[in-house]
Amino acid sequence: MSMNADAGVLSLGEFEFECGESIPQLEVAYEAYGEFDGDNAILVCHALTGSAHVGHRRLDSEPADAQPTGGQAHAWWSNIVGPGKAIDTKEYYVVCVNIPGSCYGTTGPASTNPETGEPYGPEFPPVTVGDWTRAQRQALDALGVGRLHAVVGGSVGGMNVLDWAKQYPDDVRRIIPIATAGRVDPQCLALDAIARRAIRADPNWNGGYYYDDEPPSDGLALARQIGHVMYLSKASMSQKFGRRAAGRDAGGEPFPTDAAAAFFPYRDVESYLDYQADKFVDRFDANSYLYLTRAMDNYDLASGYEDDADALAAYTGEALVMSFTGDWHFTTEQAEALAGSFREADVDVAHHVVESDHGHDAFLVEPDSVGPPVADFLDSGVEGKAVTDTDDDPREESEFAPVHTSLFSD
Repeated sequence: MSMNADAGVLSLGEFEFECGESIPQLEVAYEAYGEFDGDNAILVCHALTGSAHVGHRRLDSEPADAQPTGGQAHAWWSNIVGPGKAIDTKEYYVVCVNIPGSCYGTTGPASTNPETGEPYGPEFPPVTVGDWTRAQRQALDALGVGRLHAVVGGSVGGMNVLDWAKQYPDDVRRIIPIATAGRVDPQCLALDAIARRAIRADPNWNGGYYYDDEPPSDGLALARQIGHVMYLSKASMSQKFGRRAAGRDAGGEPFPTDAAAAFFPYRDVESYLDYQADKFVDRFDANSYLYLTRAMDNYDLASGYEDDADALAAYTGEALVMSFTGDWHFTTEQAEALAGSFREADVDVAHHVVESDHGHDAFLVEPDSVGPPVADFLDSGVEGKAVTDTDDDPREESEFAPVHTSLFSD
């Protein structure tokens, strides 16, 4: 079966969420790249505020402007997904599906409820990572894709990957959860809670019914700034910004008096946060941010099982866990615990640790570190040179240093 790269919206009909509530019509936005041969499909799961626009969709035969954005100006993983890249669209048929609850083409709080003619707003059903997985399965069915060669994703997209191994253990040969864990730790739960409270404290919040008026942009901006601090490491913030002042014409928070404003500097790090927030509030919905962070925070791989290993016990494929030393959102220790659960479940697994100062965002901005082990694992599994991992020594190092024994020695 041959299938050209395409993009669009799939109507999946009535959809029942894990909470028990239903909506009459779930539409999901997707993008697909490459040609499907019946055995080469890869699903890429995007992170919290990502879209289906994961890579450059254009084929050599298409015009240069034939690239949808999925709500984002640039493809979010184009340094990994594309012709000749780690996830090679000349070899694989790559699909990315925007998740329920988002605002990038898939039904979410900002979508119109066909029963009322008004946006769902806070009446949209609570959505979970499990709902994302089931919606993706239905979307792939609609595209004619059965068993997957691999499922790949980072951050909460990595949780989505883990949920595939849990919900559909026979449907995927290889999984690559990157910069993720089986659950969010208490510190990150706390920061996410503060971010959500910033949105709800905005005077324009109006209980989530703001679509006919001004949206809670200030609250959403603060929430995004908290998120960006979580995504960076101390080292990367020091390298990027230090304590440098940004200049008086850059803006910044108001001070009580002009004299105070003239005295205290507006720093580079503040300027960066304000810039990122301004971009974000123009493209994202505040209700979606609340729903998606709740889905991430609520996810627990072991839910319904004795532990993580029990949840993964039915999976018969292979796994590559990737983590980054500068990531304090999902740490290397959390990733090693996840890899240990795979081992306990008798799943062939490798844990590849990347030395990085970039923090959580490393999986997005370090293609030279992420690409080689991903490409090798897709091609050869845990037997590949990039991810060697044996039963005798599950921490054995290789050319790409799959795990640092010094980090996880007994």
